[in-house]
Amino acid sequence: MQTINNYIEHTILKPDALNSDIEKLAADAIKYNFFGVCVNPCYVELAHSLLKDTETKVVTVVNFPLANNTIDMTLFQVEKCLKMGADEIDTVLNISALKNKNYKKVEDDIKKTKEICGEHNLKVILETDLLTKDEIIIASKCAAIGGANFVKTSTGFVKNGVGATVEDVKLMYKTVSSLGLEVKASGGIKNYSQAIDLINAGASRLGTSSGVDIILGEVQNV
Repeated sequence: MQTINNYIEHTILKPDALNSDIEKLAADAIKYNFFGVCVNPCYVELAHSLLKDTETKVVTVVNFPLANNTIDMTLFQVEKCLKMGADEIDTVLNISALKNKNYKKVEDDIKKTKEICGEHNLKVILETDLLTKDEIIIASKCAAIGGANFVKTSTGFVKNGVGATVEDVKLMYKTVSSLGLEVKASGGIKNYSQAIDLINAGASRLGTSSGVDIILGEVQNV
């Protein structure tokens, strides 16, 4: 039986999150030894202060969730978030550029973002609900060319979106694993069996607000 706590980035990205929500998120992450927490930029400093003496990482999101920044705006966000204590950055791929087939723009934006990240992991959110299968492959390859460390399925904010699916994770893993990238599944991950299916499909990280439920489900399945 796989132990999945170290796959989980325990997540709160809702716009009405309170300080108390972040405090509970951090406490749960410590209690269950999750890999990290994922929070909006406004909560990076608080999360860092709560987790600075632990091994739990602080992950944050930029150009999120609509991918409507200019690249200069995104780079400013990245630099600021790292200074505030973020350990890893998740950025949304320039979906409009991808749809316009301006793949060089997509690659260049990722490359510039990775240059700011340096040794910090950069995950590129593809927003798979908005892409065809061919576009998922192209976007994944763009992320690899740009120097990203991970490709990620979803923001979780697409209306009526399904988020992470086994089919899409398998496709992303097949596309990037030989290129040295990993896959983060995120969006709609609610229970242990779903988490295990995504891991078996190739995901090495899980972004979820249901981390505690997943861990409790694991215990019940042991």
